[in-house]
Amino acid sequence: MIQLTPPVDDAPAPSRVSRGRVVLVVIAGLAVAGAAVGAVWAWIAPPVHGVIALAKSGNRVHAYLGNEADHFFVAAFMMLGLLWVVAVVAPVLVWQWRAHRGPLMVAALSIGAVISAAVATAVGTVLVRLRYDVVNVDTAPVTPEHKLVYFTEAPSVFFGHTPLQMATTLLVPAATAALIYALFAVSTARDDLGGYPPVDVTVPRVPAFVPPEESPAAPQ
Repeated sequence: MIQLTPPVDDAPAPSRVSRGRVVLVVIAGLAVAGAAVGAVWAWIAPPVHGVIALAKSGNRVHAYLGNEADHFFVAAFMMLGLLWVVAVVAPVLVWQWRAHRGPLMVAALSIGAVISAAVATAVGTVLVRLRYDVVNVDTAPVTPEHKLVYFTEAPSVFFGHTPLQMATTLLVPAATAALIYALFAVSTARDDLGGYPPVDVTVPRVPAFVPPEESPAAPQ
């Protein structure tokens, strides 16, 4: 017989945790990580400074100081970068749970990464709204005597407000986590990924064809 997978010398012990509970643990862990990411982002994301001025025509003019408008992109990219860190670390940790390696863990990672991103953006948005004032051009206290009002605006967690721009922040970390887990899977020599229960794949050995030897000719 020909053995296609390496012999099982260090097969993992059967897990005491059911597969359904494993999925819940992975998703819950990623959700908690997302909340932590949102809190860290709200702490380090740069705010946007601007000014509201009263023009001679009586109209209110809204503008950002210098290159402060770039902070909207910087803050959104910082959120995506923090989520990328979670997307890289999570599959490394989940891969160590050998008894549950397989497509179910990929699904748990993908769903958990999306939930993590959603929680991170929600927590980050709430915290920066509490930290910075909401800018309302129509109600800004500008008068003919005080024509300038400076403000600090909360940064944004998304690159824009279109569904595609929001989906980028939510889905890219999930795709990254699934890709890294797939790289671990293809780099494993065993078809069962070293999980439980171990599977040995064998096929019957086919005998090699040996041509018959020709008998020597009799002497005359």
